[in-house]
Amino acid sequence: MLRAFGLGVTLFAFWLALSGHYTPMLLGFGVGSCALVVYLSHRMGVIDEEGVPLHTTLRMLAYLPWLLKEILVANIVVAKVILSPDMQISPRMVSFRGSQRSDLGRAIYANSITLTPGTITTGVSGNDFEIHALRAADLETGEEQAMDVRCSRVEGN
Repeated sequence: MLRAFGLGVTLFAFWLALSGHYTPMLLGFGVGSCALVVYLSHRMGVIDEEGVPLHTTLRMLAYLPWLLKEILVANIVVAKVILSPDMQISPRMVSFRGSQRSDLGRAIYANSITLTPGTITTGVSGNDFEIHALRAADLETGEEQAMDVRCSRVEGN
């Protein structure tokens, strides 16, 4: 029941942020639509630990600034590679073993890799991640290991 309430509050806060209208009628529509979504989610049985990961909220808020910094740094590196006259790329496919214990943790890790320019997760099988990198040098920095540890912390390991 607590997860359903948390889902409803989160949906309504998101609705308010996107709407920007605070008239009684529109607030009523927002509450009604959020209540309908929570009811349908409950009926479908998707309000569980992975469907509504409220337990990761604070850890995710601590992880996001680090991820945004990594995305910015990777953007600058990729821009330099693209704008350099000799375009020094050396694409590589590697397998990397993650330490996440749940599907949620693996999804956070795989998406974090893909969000970082110059790398993309092309496949996940259990805890084995197949990663494509634009430059081989990017794989030697240890960033995947640091990201793996941070994603495991978000997951609660």
